[in-house]
Amino acid sequence: MDLVIKGVVAGVFGTLAMDMLNLLFARTGMISKIEVEMIGRMAVGWIHGRFRYGHPSEMQQVENEVLYGYVTHYTIGVVLAVPYMLGWALLIEGPVSPVWAVAYGVATTVASVFLVLPSMGLGVSGRQSPEGMKLALSSLANHLFYGLGLAVGIAVMQ
Repeated sequence: MDLVIKGVVAGVFGTLAMDMLNLLFARTGMISKIEVEMIGRMAVGWIHGRFRYGHPSEMQQVENEVLYGYVTHYTIGVVLAVPYMLGWALLIEGPVSPVWAVAYGVATTVASVFLVLPSMGLGVSGRQSPEGMKLALSSLANHLFYGLGLAVGIAVMQ
């Protein structure tokens, strides 16, 4: 149970780092800003059984979409962190590696480019986005930020 709690804390750290660093780098124009309201719309669509849109404009605004977006975003961050913690304990044993947490964070980009972006109607890697490859590179950067936050969360708890 201790690992699950540590996973929750690390997942929150990771997602918080992703959000803070995204805000910082998105202001410079280097990466795309995370659109939490779009995550909220996607989550509500999933709840209603709609898992794919042909274009982001098909995603209708919903009441409290920002709240739904943040709840979904942080839940995903936690849901990705807990298996890392448990998997490490089962397969590797010993203290959980913050260094490997960064690599794991980067690896979670796969979920974004093959599940989230296509679900929103942006295509694999966001290639149908007006921003083109910037969206895919932004996703990679954001998941690197997530991994860094995950590593900090793990290091703080050890």
